[in-house]
Amino acid sequence: MAISPIWPQDTARNANGEITFHGITASELLSKFGSPLYVLDLDEVRARAKHFTQAAAHAFTNNTTHVSYAAKAFLSKEIARIVTEEGMFVDTCTMGEMRIALAAGVPGRRLVLHGNNKSDEEIALAIEEGFSKIVIDSPDEPARIAAIAEKLGKRARVMLRVTSGIHAGGHEYISTAHEDQKFGVALLPVGADTTIVDNIDDLQNVSPAATNALVRENRAEESGETKAQADRQLRYDIRYPYDLNAADVSDGDKMLAAAMELVANGPAIAVLREIAKYKNLELVGIHSHIGSNIHDATAFIKAAKRMMLLRKTFYATNAYTMPEVDLGGGYSVAYTDGEDRMDVDQELGRLADAVAKTNRLLGMPAPVISFEPGRWIVAPAGVTLYTVGTVKQVQLGDGFTNNAGEPISERQYISVDGGMSDNIRPALYGAQYTAVLANRESSEPKKLARVVGLHCESGDIVVNEVNLPADVHRGDVLAVPVTGAYGRSMASNYNMALIPAVVGVDSTGAHVMLRRQTVDDLLDLDVSE
Repeated sequence: MAISPIWPQDTARNANGEITFHGITASELLSKFGSPLYVLDLDEVRARAKHFTQAAAHAFTNNTTHVSYAAKAFLSKEIARIVTEEGMFVDTCTMGEMRIALAAGVPGRRLVLHGNNKSDEEIALAIEEGFSKIVIDSPDEPARIAAIAEKLGKRARVMLRVTSGIHAGGHEYISTAHEDQKFGVALLPVGADTTIVDNIDDLQNVSPAATNALVRENRAEESGETKAQADRQLRYDIRYPYDLNAADVSDGDKMLAAAMELVANGPAIAVLREIAKYKNLELVGIHSHIGSNIHDATAFIKAAKRMMLLRKTFYATNAYTMPEVDLGGGYSVAYTDGEDRMDVDQELGRLADAVAKTNRLLGMPAPVISFEPGRWIVAPAGVTLYTVGTVKQVQLGDGFTNNAGEPISERQYISVDGGMSDNIRPALYGAQYTAVLANRESSEPKKLARVVGLHCESGDIVVNEVNLPADVHRGDVLAVPVTGAYGRSMASNYNMALIPAVVGVDSTGAHVMLRRQTVDDLLDLDVSE
């Protein structure tokens, strides 16, 4: 039984108070593989990959679902094989990620290429290997991809990343759907009244034919039409040839037409039309990613509705039904006990209901729905083990408080043999973690502590605040859970620190997945005289 819900299921404390992973103690792992050490429970990874894939299929009973593992969270050949065995695709965004996935035996049809600045070499490899989709991120990419595809004599499957304008995510750097950032193409024109496109839930008495209205690119006032002419044109678009002489179109018809017209004048539609010009580009759909570590489906629902409206509008303007809508990733996990996390079964159910309702209202067939979880799959499967070095008691003056806002007069600083080089997230995002004494049991009272690294930075913090036994001393082992995502994948050689090994554990034992760096590795890179 896991120590608490944030730990892998097969972690426990033995009779001596030691943390164990599938029965192997933390001390045994460090003795065999070195310290610090990334430990990844592979049974946990497999179970979570299976869980998300099945949860998506069960929620979207009227849709085909695809789930891609976001390789940026953590990638190795073994992880690529595990997630694809559980039915997932692999989402890559660099040549390195592409090559590792291919080396693992993942076929191109199960791979995706993302990226805001793809190289020609990356695009060519994706086309040659038959990637399931290349996600276009800027207006100039369709022409580049088409030219490369033509040179190779092949056709590329592409999808457009759309900036929905829905903001979500715990930190500015991981909120990816607002306008002032590098990803995607905006859904709406600058300064657009977003309430026009968010009124879908309020629509009533929409004519069945209204969803087939021709949406014109120019507003009436821009084209010189009078209001009466514009109203008659809208009536003609919606009613003809059904019932041109019937009563005026409903307010619901007008609201829907206004929303579609606004989307039809946005940058995203312009790029979709550009893609459609190229015979060697197959437009498979649209993509939305709104941020990371999001706790519930509310923002996903708002973004999904806008994507369905875009899909409908492109059908109205170009008579083409895009087969797939990718709703991205960002599903949260808890890093500390009691922290919120996404219940994917419940929240995917909410999202599925909203998507189905919106498509019924728009008169559109159900698309393939895709997702891109990364953190949700691997973060809770990972634990980092450190060896304690210096322990320092620091007396504080007036005005210092703990995370709860309570005044404190002292704090214990516990230095370990790793730090921001093996987990940059606390320094980069202010991410919060916890830690436990892993090599023994202690009966001493607990004291307020901060776990810090060995680097020449005051911001080199591993755990900002945690209560640990007062007798923690040099040589003890600390375990920090929920480090499976964005630890090893964002690791660095700052201060020429060596990147730790990644060891996989499961019911069969422990083995090295990625070896520890050595000083020889550093010296081999330095080819200067």
